[in-house]
Amino acid sequence: MESLVNLNLVDNVGVIEISNPPVNALSQRVRCQLLDCLSSAQTDPRITAIVLVGSGSMFVAGADLNEFDLPLAPPHLPDVLRRIEDSDKPVVAALHGAVLGGGLELALACHSRVALDTSVLGLPEVSLGMIPGAGGTQRLTRLCGAQVAVDLVVAGERVDGSQAKAIGLVDVVVCADVLAAATVEAKALASLGTSVRRTRDQVAPPHDVGQLQEKVSVLLRKKKGEHAPAKALASIDAAQSLSFDEGMEFERAMFIDLRQSVQAKALRYAFFAERELARRIRKLSTADDSLAIREVAVIGSGTMGTGIAICLANAGINVRLIDVQDAALMRGAQVVKDYYRDAQLKGRLSAQEAEARCVLVEPSNALESVASADLVIEAVFEDMAVKRDVFGRLDELCKPHAILATNTSYLDVEVIANSTRRPQQVIGMHFFSPAPVMKLLEVVRTSLTDKAVLASALALGQRLAKVTVPVGVCDGFVGNRLLAAREREATCLLEEGATPESVDRVMREFGFPIGPFELRDMAGVDVAWRNRQGRLAQLTERERRCDWIDTMYAAGRFGQKSSAGFYRYESGSRRAHPDPWFLDVLEQHRAKRPIQARHITDKEIEERCLFAMINEAAWLLDNNIVDQASDIDLVWLNGYGFPRYRGGLTYYADHVGLHAVLKALRSYDPEAGGELAQYLSKRSAFH
Repeated sequence: MESLVNLNLVDNVGVIEISNPPVNALSQRVRCQLLDCLSSAQTDPRITAIVLVGSGSMFVAGADLNEFDLPLAPPHLPDVLRRIEDSDKPVVAALHGAVLGGGLELALACHSRVALDTSVLGLPEVSLGMIPGAGGTQRLTRLCGAQVAVDLVVAGERVDGSQAKAIGLVDVVVCADVLAAATVEAKALASLGTSVRRTRDQVAPPHDVGQLQEKVSVLLRKKKGEHAPAKALASIDAAQSLSFDEGMEFERAMFIDLRQSVQAKALRYAFFAERELARRIRKLSTADDSLAIREVAVIGSGTMGTGIAICLANAGINVRLIDVQDAALMRGAQVVKDYYRDAQLKGRLSAQEAEARCVLVEPSNALESVASADLVIEAVFEDMAVKRDVFGRLDELCKPHAILATNTSYLDVEVIANSTRRPQQVIGMHFFSPAPVMKLLEVVRTSLTDKAVLASALALGQRLAKVTVPVGVCDGFVGNRLLAAREREATCLLEEGATPESVDRVMREFGFPIGPFELRDMAGVDVAWRNRQGRLAQLTERERRCDWIDTMYAAGRFGQKSSAGFYRYESGSRRAHPDPWFLDVLEQHRAKRPIQARHITDKEIEERCLFAMINEAAWLLDNNIVDQASDIDLVWLNGYGFPRYRGGLTYYADHVGLHAVLKALRSYDPEAGGELAQYLSKRSAFH
């Protein structure tokens, strides 16, 4: 059997190395072999101390997630860690790279921890719908206090080696050769001849109760709907009120309960979907050096253009920010400077880092300065004529192998590409606003896009730390097409008797951070009106009839920016208030038809909004707009606030049952569900 854990004698120190690439996960085989090595080290008279280290680029990045859908199998991690903590010979953890989840729990059970300053420590289990299950909440709280435990366990924060030393999580921090430093520490502890310090015997340091309660309140609001955070807090409380053994029993019971919960399974699905997407992108990678992206030009210095430029600079890429209007260019350049100044003031970047990134963005008012760029990203006004003109100019000015990208959110990239003599080198790169914050990037391939060009754009998205999803050309691509489907259904619900606040409330209760009408007011009614004007020929009779957007636009009600839209807003506030003006518009609309308003249940609102999206998702799959269903989920999880603990739209659809979705759609409208019915006739399930 392959050896995943090895014991070597180094000058009276037993060095136990975990070698289970790629992340040294604590699988069952690793746990078995770790116990064997511990026993050998304990009984070897030559060994006076033990050091635990991970091979490769990290210590241990957690448990083996592939085992979470299997029954628990011995030896269980808590039992392995107890053996370490019970050891009479001092055990020192040599920490480098990722020290996450079970890896940090392993380190906490050791008698001392030596960390490289660049190592990253954390307990991310809550993000997977679970809590630490091998003493993470119990030992961390005793060692560092409840405040630190809440930060790492509930908030999911991560700390580097230096920060870990400051909060008492590690004992020694070094900038090089962590194994040598850990060996020195192990020898020093052995030479003392006294009993080792066990984390379980520590008394949790005091904390500011009021300050902690305030932080907890904010965290629980942010994580509304998730089950794991509250249970993690209960386990942290148990560490302060129960004995260690009682606390361990409490933590373990909740871990086992959450491990196979609906939310944990959904969150694991999302985690593996992102990992699989990254694998597919790596597989597409090309060795074509002519398409390497070293310098980028961004056309347009508005909100999106400056945001994209910042994303690129944050990845260490030289950017030329171009705008032919001097006033706009000056504003954009100032936005970039302000961003890095704020990042420095908030401690996210050092002064040197902020300056180094800021100087990567070079403003220019000459379109001709695109000449040296490997990639040009257009982020001008969302108008087809304007974009075609820009691409025609770029085709003349850019070097032959340059990739030309548009940031359009819904326009036809095929039409834009055909404005050039190099359509095979044109692609869509749909960033989401605010670009430096939003994780999603839709990369839109046309029927002519060269595979190497697609691979280069996808690889760039990964360099920018984006969840980068390849999609095909259609109106709205994936994200905005599904958003339009939800908005159409929500609009119809208003005609039949629902109110904007009832629809928004139901969507928030499902788990969205904001409802569809609140979102429309935030994004701008004027933006929706322009989109509607561009699609008038494609609108159904009912869509034309439900013309609230036209009515509000004519009245100058553009949403939050004008203090009135579907809701009204007090000056300087984003809090939405029901507006009698709009309710009167609805009543007048119904009276003209005539339509009798009826009571619409929360269940109907939820099903009609979500199931309309599922129906549209079936169209996307049947028309090969996405490579697989999970790509749809990743778009909506990372760009539109779909609750992660529900897995994603298609995962949720499978959970409900596609036949049940179709039946419900047709109960509301016998003509509905055509795309889903066609999809079901071809495939039995999304996955």
